[in-house]
Amino acid sequence: MQMKRSMQVLATLGAVGASQLAATCAHAQSSVTLYGLIDTSLVYSNNQKGSANYQMSSGTLSGSRWGLRGQEDLGGGMQALFVLENGFSSTAGTLGQNGREFGRAAYVGLGTPFGKFTAGRQNEASADFLGTLVASNQWAGGIGAHPGNTDNLYVNARISNSVKYVSNDYAGFRFSGLYSFGGTAGNFGNNRVWSLGATYVNGPFVVAASYLNAAQPNTSLYDGTAGTAAISPNNTPIYSGYTSARTLQVAGLGGAYTLGAATFGVVYSNSKYKDLGTAAGTLPVTRFLGDTATFDNVEANFRYQLTTPLLLGVSYNYTRSHGAGEAHYNQVNLGADYFLSKRTDVYLSTGWQQASGTDSTGHAATAALWPITASSNSHQIVAALGLRHKF
Repeated sequence: MQMKRSMQVLATLGAVGASQLAATCAHAQSSVTLYGLIDTSLVYSNNQKGSANYQMSSGTLSGSRWGLRGQEDLGGGMQALFVLENGFSSTAGTLGQNGREFGRAAYVGLGTPFGKFTAGRQNEASADFLGTLVASNQWAGGIGAHPGNTDNLYVNARISNSVKYVSNDYAGFRFSGLYSFGGTAGNFGNNRVWSLGATYVNGPFVVAASYLNAAQPNTSLYDGTAGTAAISPNNTPIYSGYTSARTLQVAGLGGAYTLGAATFGVVYSNSKYKDLGTAAGTLPVTRFLGDTATFDNVEANFRYQLTTPLLLGVSYNYTRSHGAGEAHYNQVNLGADYFLSKRTDVYLSTGWQQASGTDSTGHAATAALWPITASSNSHQIVAALGLRHKF
């Protein structure tokens, strides 16, 4: 009898141990991470609608956010994954991305031996590859975005209702494709978006290319509605008069080379707002009706890791619009980022822009550093001193 009871006890302990081991293994095979970033700055601009301005701003260098990221190992080289990422104002506590709960990202997907497949609201391919080479996503923030951010390389627009594929790394080469369903019954092409991107990395050298095609960009990209202009910060006079375009097409190419503590980069993008006045949005001025407005952007940037905690950067961007309004924008950005720790840094980002010619509204072009309110004349200077903390 005593031996029987001893065997029962051992069996029970074994079952408990096996259960605990199974639970431990299951826990090890899946994870959920809470993460975030808070960025708040004091911003000075010499001219906003005719007056100098001092203001507090959220997300000058990086958009303030918090999110959940999860992964589960399914075996055989497969993983289930998801991301939910909220954007918010660190100065007012309000939701970003036009009031969306998870406006920065909301997608689920599968990681496979052949690459990653995801579905939901996410970045398009040009933001993933070519966008990493521009100064705005390295050290300059929104102040360093190309005039109007017409090429979305500063990643202002996320794509809803989309499916996306990102390849594995093949000897330094990766590529991606995205397609967004417009969701309009009887009109498959309405509001649809698609993009392609690729990059090649070989030691200190990287090159990237991308293409974006958006039907009815005012509603598919800019959160506008039928008959209205795009919502801030997409209401800049640099292109707000072109929001009724039937299609926006953006092609870009760039490269960078790192030599010790220094990195040199060059990026070119071409944005075309085609068939103005044929889609939802404010109608263009009469003389632009039916035209195609083209923006050519050329950026040269340089960053230098002066010390382990201190990064310095400088960039120059030239933008020319033609085909409808004929405008020219010269822009210079300077920046410094000092890391107090791995998660906390202080930064100074400055920008100067000069405009000339005729902008999208049919008036004399005014300077408009993104996303600051436009100047009343052809010049604008902006400086932001900020603190950023990651968790």
